[in-house]
Amino acid sequence: MKRIIGLTGGIATGKSTVANYLATAYNLPIFDADIYARDAVSINSPILQAIAQRYGEQILLADKSLNRLKLGEIIFNNQTERSWVENLIHPYVRDRAIVETQVIASLLVFVVPLLFEAQMTDLVTEIWVVSCSEQQQLARLMQRNNLTLEQAQARIKSQMPITEKAARADIVLDNNSTKDALLKQVDFALSINNTNERNHNDKITPN
Repeated sequence: MKRIIGLTGGIATGKSTVANYLATAYNLPIFDADIYARDAVSINSPILQAIAQRYGEQILLADKSLNRLKLGEIIFNNQTERSWVENLIHPYVRDRAIVETQVIASLLVFVVPLLFEAQMTDLVTEIWVVSCSEQQQLARLMQRNNLTLEQAQARIKSQMPITEKAARADIVLDNNSTKDALLKQVDFALSINNTNERNHNDKITPN
């Protein structure tokens, strides 16, 4: 049976660290929903045209690509607008994932930050959630994206709470400590063959 790991978590909790490790240490194929989402709004794409029609030329940069900073200012402060944009992009991401993951016969990783929010859990056979404290998440996000506290909080609040994601996961990877500690949990999680029907009452939290 094909094993599809759905790797998710909150923004800046460490998903990329885990995905990169699975790719380099285990040579696993990685499919990234963020790449599909960027492709969805490429220059002259129908989705980008719809976004520009809704928000005006201010949403485009000089080369006619998406002004992501400007769009972020809109959608991370307005649930209605965020839902409108997501309803354009999520179906595109789902369709791309279905097509591209079909070429892998056995084990692959699908990195989806909004796995639950976008209702894509049916595309995977198991769910791994990378978790850390909100304080660490805020600090990492502010440093990584050069955001103010208010901007970082708005982005975190736009997603499902990490505690709720962890409660729905098969594997919870605790990223409150060191990188080595996180990767040891990944080693353990990968060794578990839980491709049978998921039972969330038997959650596994690597230590």
